[in-house]
Amino acid sequence: LPALDEASIEELGPHGDHECLHIDGGSLTELALTGASLRECELLGVTAHTADLQATRLIESRLERLSAPALRASRATLRDVEIVGSRIGALDIYEAEIRTTRFVGCKFDWINLRASTLEDVVFEGCTIGELDLTGATATRVSFVESRADVVALAQARLTDVDLRGLEMGEVSNLEGMRGATLDALQVTALAATFAGHLGIRVEG
Repeated sequence: LPALDEASIEELGPHGDHECLHIDGGSLTELALTGASLRECELLGVTAHTADLQATRLIESRLERLSAPALRASRATLRDVEIVGSRIGALDIYEAEIRTTRFVGCKFDWINLRASTLEDVVFEGCTIGELDLTGATATRVSFVESRADVVALAQARLTDVDLRGLEMGEVSNLEGMRGATLDALQVTALAATFAGHLGIRVEG
C-alpha cells in the first residue's frame, strides 16, 4: 500500500469512492458500504453488528481484525485483497468476483459463495463451519492448514483447486469435486462417501 490518509470508519458510506485511507478501530451498528469502491485502503480492528458490502468493490486493500456476525457482500468485487485475523459469522458473498485474494487466520461460521467466480484465491489458517461452493467457478484456489466442517459442491466447476490443505468433514455433491487435488489421506477418509456416491456397497 502507498502512503495512506488517516480516516475514521464513520467517513465511509455507500456508493462513495474511497482511496488511500487508513482506518484503525471503530465500532458501528452497521457498516454500510453498498455500491462503494475502496481502493488501496486499510481497515484495522473494525467491529460492526452487520456489514453490508453488496456490490462493493475492494481493490488492492487490506482488512485486519474485522468482526461482524453477518456480512452481506453479494455481487461484490475483490481484487488484490488481503483479509487477516477476522471473525465473520455469516459471509454471504454469492455471485461475487474474487481474484488474487488471501484470507489468513479467519474464522467463519458460513461462507456462501454460490455462483461466485474465484481465481488465485488462498485460504490460510482458516476455520469454516460451512463452505458453500454451489455453482461456483474456482480456478487456482488453495487451502493451507484450514478446516471446513461442511463443504457443498453442487454444480461447482473447479480447475486446479488444491484441497490438500483443507481438513474436511461432510462433503456433498462429490461430482463437483472434479478438477480438485486431494492427498492420499483425504481420499482414504472420504472412501465411504465416494462408495456411497458411486452406489458401491462395502462389506466386511
